[in-house]
Amino acid sequence: MQPAVEFRNISKHFGAVKANTDVNFTIAKGSIHGLVGENGAGKSTLMSILYGYYKADGGDILLDGHVQPIRNSQEAIRLGIGMVHQHFMLVENMTVLDNVMLGTEGGFKLSAHRAATEAKLRDICSRYQLDVDPLATIHHLSVGAQQRVEILKQIYRSANILILDEPTAVLTAQETASLFEILRLFKEQGKTIVLITHKLQEILDITDTVTVMRGGRVIGAVPTAATTKEELANMMVGRPIENNLPRAPYNPGAPVLHVRELQLQDGQQVKLLRDIGFTLRAGEIVAIAGVSGNGQSELMEILSGMRLPTSGKVEFLGKELPYGHGKGKRHDADGLPRTFRELGIAHIPEDRLRNGVVKNFSVMHNTILGYQDKLKNRWGLFDFKAIAARCADLMKAFDVRPANGDLRIGLLSGGNQQKVVIAREVLAQPKLMLVGQPTRGVDIGTIESIHKQLLALRDSGVAILLVSVELEEVRALADRILVMCGGIITGELNIEEFDTTRIGLLMGGMHKS
Repeated sequence: MQPAVEFRNISKHFGAVKANTDVNFTIAKGSIHGLVGENGAGKSTLMSILYGYYKADGGDILLDGHVQPIRNSQEAIRLGIGMVHQHFMLVENMTVLDNVMLGTEGGFKLSAHRAATEAKLRDICSRYQLDVDPLATIHHLSVGAQQRVEILKQIYRSANILILDEPTAVLTAQETASLFEILRLFKEQGKTIVLITHKLQEILDITDTVTVMRGGRVIGAVPTAATTKEELANMMVGRPIENNLPRAPYNPGAPVLHVRELQLQDGQQVKLLRDIGFTLRAGEIVAIAGVSGNGQSELMEILSGMRLPTSGKVEFLGKELPYGHGKGKRHDADGLPRTFRELGIAHIPEDRLRNGVVKNFSVMHNTILGYQDKLKNRWGLFDFKAIAARCADLMKAFDVRPANGDLRIGLLSGGNQQKVVIAREVLAQPKLMLVGQPTRGVDIGTIESIHKQLLALRDSGVAILLVSVELEEVRALADRILVMCGGIITGELNIEEFDTTRIGLLMGGMHKS
């Protein structure tokens, strides 16, 4: 097939970090092309070069057989290239229509342009089955609907080449299936899609060809129909991946966390959590399964001190946690996260960029966030030489790449940012670990590493509360499973009772009998 895009000897360095080195491969027109590799393999950097966000240090990009110097994103958009980033580029307090129009307002007659744009958006939504209301406000939309808005923006701008970076990282199974139907419609119209994902089953389900990158280089490209998940995983990490990790027998200890009749209402008196109650013991992993948006995030925020409950009690190591009185708002809980950390509660947040790291700080500074007071000397000063040595040990132990503590953490891939967050919390030696979506947007090798770390914590006697939308992750890690729907616990199962059909029914609101 005729190439839509061809990369010839593309190289890109960030200081001493070689993100891409002599990258060569082609993307066929009218195909869905998968791009996989470990975190930090150079996938997103390469696509950012195609989109004009970065400029290559060397090499050429050919579009339809012609060399195209893409100097910025405006040129890429003009050439019909669109990109949906892993973290959505939307203004949440504006409407879908306003977000699509940003940067394309044109002229003084804004009202006429708005009307024409709205009509065009409704036509696009109908043709591509996007099911988005152009007049809806972004923050009122589900994550899946926001994903469709990003795609709508690219279609509105006449994109013929659509790049999607980890598009399903925050989607439910149903939303993923809907997205794939949209991509198939896109393909049927002769357009080209590049899909960056760590979910190898999705690669097999939707793509025509897959290119594997490792260490900034292309390892190989194969027709999807001629490969397997195991072969792709081996190409990505250069070794076989363990599917069944060793773990000590289930032998829980004394209760660590006891939650009773926990309630949460928002400012509009909507009940977000109702009568939540459970016990978590030392040396066990209790996983909360459920579709995102059913109260799991709010529960983790309360347990980590980020939000106050409306009512109810939480005991940690036999003592009631000091919530005081509040109205269920996050800003009422000022100072509690620090208090909870000092008590021995560590937290790996669901959204690492919003709550886990400071993007403009160095990796070294991010490794001490929340625990910095413990690293001061008797004069109240930081020993930065000791902190740098600690950071170097941490990066080596958790395989953070590149191993440069002075780099701004925002320059690291999402998976390596996640390793830093996990390493920081593990090194705090907590009694209770709250873990939210630990492997969201990370590669298969990093998933294996994270799972090993969590199982090692469990085997050492730490109590772990895990929130994950990935049922395979729940199966791999959990000793017990709580299922949530609509802010309540609809069922509890031991891992021996794991059954996807039963869990799916509980996730849909069917209570246990």
